[in-house]
Amino acid sequence: MRIGVAGAGHLGKIHLKCIQQIPEYDLVGFFDSNPDTSEVVAEEFGIKSFSSYSDLINHCDIVDIVTPTGTHYRLASEALTSGKHVFIEKPVCATMEEARELLQMAGERGLKVQVGHVERFNPAFQAIAHYGFQPMFVEGHRLAQFNPRGTDVSVVLDLMIHDLDLVLHMIHSPVREIHANGVAVVSQEPDICNARIEFENGATVNLTASRISLKNMRKLRLFQPSCYVSIDFLEKEVQIVQLADQVEDSESSGYLPLETNHGTKYIKLENPEIRPNNAIVDELRNFLLSVRDNLPVAVDLADGTRALDIAFRIMEKMNASYARI
Repeated sequence: MRIGVAGAGHLGKIHLKCIQQIPEYDLVGFFDSNPDTSEVVAEEFGIKSFSSYSDLINHCDIVDIVTPTGTHYRLASEALTSGKHVFIEKPVCATMEEARELLQMAGERGLKVQVGHVERFNPAFQAIAHYGFQPMFVEGHRLAQFNPRGTDVSVVLDLMIHDLDLVLHMIHSPVREIHANGVAVVSQEPDICNARIEFENGATVNLTASRISLKNMRKLRLFQPSCYVSIDFLEKEVQIVQLADQVEDSESSGYLPLETNHGTKYIKLENPEIRPNNAIVDELRNFLLSVRDNLPVAVDLADGTRALDIAFRIMEKMNASYARI
């Protein structure tokens, strides 16, 4: 499959490097609007720099869009109009109207679009995929040390949207209510946000995202009846604690007796095997297989649109009352 990359900035170069590790791809080259960047990247990677985006599209089966969010709609719509499949980084678009139009365009043309919510491919999250957890309470912390790159957008679109996608992937219920607040510390947009999301099935999610932390943290904790799951996306670790009223053979099943005020319960601690991977390589390879073999897309355009919708709803609540220091 022939693929070309739009955008050769920090993340774009990572995508170029990852694509070169996937033998099923034929990397035809890239386009970047900055001539100086194009010259440097073409020499660094030994690939062709196209003089126009249209020319790049004409040589591709798949277009990988790794540009600022404000350009996503224009670039993706041009690629879809030309009959190309599209991989597009998160957030999928700058507005809900743009996302919905792309969704309609892709559907009408029978083209595949995958959104780059890369945490779906994090080995820690992959390790629990087969368990089918349905959490009723989720607590998440996504904290990052300050980096000027990305501060032109809200921390919700910069960081929290990762966890919104994961939560919506696990909780299959409409959102009933959202509460949120945030603070702008060093940027013009909020740098820290806390959001409480309540679903119609009774599930509740409490997420905190910050880009002014003293240390990095990316954790989700899932709670459901008789089960607790801790996922560390940064350290690539998972711990599962399960509780049972009774078990046939506690020794062979791994359960240990636990005395409580309600009698003996049985508890099992499990650390699923984590298989190291390159999540970006895996998401790009997954998209290739989806296109080549006509398989469902792991993180499709509808997923990206839902995450964007909740992100904007959080921002609306937050921006109505957030504080500036």
